[in-house]
Amino acid sequence: MSVVPGRFDGKHVIITGAANGIGAATARRFLAEGGLVSAIDREAIEALPAGDNLLTVIGDCTDAAVLADFHHRAVARFGPADILFNNVGQSARERAGPFHESDEAVWRFVLEVSLLTAMRMSRLVVPAMRARGGRIINMSSDAAFVGDAGIVDYATAKMGVVGFTRALARELAPHHVTVNVVAPGAIRTRAHDRLTPAVIERIKATTPAGYIAEPEDVAGVVAFLASPDARYITGQSLLIDGGRWMV
Repeated sequence: MSVVPGRFDGKHVIITGAANGIGAATARRFLAEGGLVSAIDREAIEALPAGDNLLTVIGDCTDAAVLADFHHRAVARFGPADILFNNVGQSARERAGPFHESDEAVWRFVLEVSLLTAMRMSRLVVPAMRARGGRIINMSSDAAFVGDAGIVDYATAKMGVVGFTRALARELAPHHVTVNVVAPGAIRTRAHDRLTPAVIERIKATTPAGYIAEPEDVAGVVAFLASPDARYITGQSLLIDGGRWMV
C-alpha cells in the first residue's frame, strides 16, 4: 500500500514493541503519514527518525507499572491516544517444544507478553477513547488459526487476543471505537532470521503466495485499519499470510 501523506495529521498513535520488525515498520508508516507516535520497547528504539513527532521509551511491556508510566508520558506529550497498535508479543522461541514436555512457567511468559500486555495497554487508552472515538489494532498470528504444532502456548495466547478483540469491539462500538486484529504469517523479521534455510523453504512451500512478506506489508494493513476508510470494520481478524489460512 502506498503512503498517504497527511492521512494521520495530528493523530496520536501508541505502539508497543516498536524497536524492530513490524512495530518499527508501522511506526515509520504512521510518521510518514503525519502521525504523532509514542513507542515503547525493552531495547533502544534506533530504527525510527528522531523528531518532535516521536516519543520513544525503553521499558518492559510485561510490567504493568512500566506501561502505566509510558501511557502517562505519552498523553503528557501528545494528548490522549487516537490509535493503539498492540504489537508486542513473542513465542517461547528456543524454549518451545511438544506440549507434553512444556513448562508452565513458559506458558505464563508467553501469555503475559502476547495477551495480557494488549489487555493492559488497551485498558489505559479506552477511557479517553470512549469519549473521543479511536482505533485499536491488536497483533495475533496465523498460528492461532492454523494451530501449528510445537507452539501450543503461543497459539493459545494469540487466539486469546482474537477473543479479547471481538468482545472489546462489541463493548466499544457504540462509542465510535473500532477494535480489530491483524494475524501475520511468515514475515521477514529478526525471529525469521534465526530459522534455517530448510525451515524457510518449508514455510514458503506451505504458503500459497510462495514467499515471505516484509514488515511493511503488515504496516500498510495496520494503517488502513486505523484510517477513516475502515470506520465500519470492527471485531474482525485480518490474516496477512499469503493464503496459508483462509477465513
